[in-house]
Amino acid sequence: MEDARYMKQALAAARASAAFGDVPVGAVIVDRVASRILAVAGNRVEQDRDPTAHAELLAIRMAARELSVARLSHCDLYVTLEPCAMCAQAIAFARITRLFFGAYDPKGGGVEHGARIFSQPTCNHVPDVVGGLEEGECARLLREFFAGLR
Repeated sequence: MEDARYMKQALAAARASAAFGDVPVGAVIVDRVASRILAVAGNRVEQDRDPTAHAELLAIRMAARELSVARLSHCDLYVTLEPCAMCAQAIAFARITRLFFGAYDPKGGGVEHGARIFSQPTCNHVPDVVGGLEEGECARLLREFFAGLR
């Protein structure tokens, strides 16, 4: 299944982020028409000392540059953790077609939890959302990372 393969690549990016002390979140953007990966990114908040350097935002920027467009209306995003409100809004602005995420985030999520950006009447674009893809592995990676900090 292609979806699982893309999420495995997002998990690899998440693991790479953890090696640098960042929360292990990874993202992959796929061009649905060409069936090719446009961007792979992991969190770089600590590495870049930038609170906006979330995996989703970095991947969106990379994919937009790769295609020389401001809208990714024919692209899917795979991310290991439910996007926060900032990332969910960026996903709407980028007009991502489908969002697949792994672990749910009751504390900081902005899709199924918290601000629920895509449910707001002011949201200009709502992607198709599939939560829980490879959830066990995504959640385990996060649990292990935070356990190591304690």
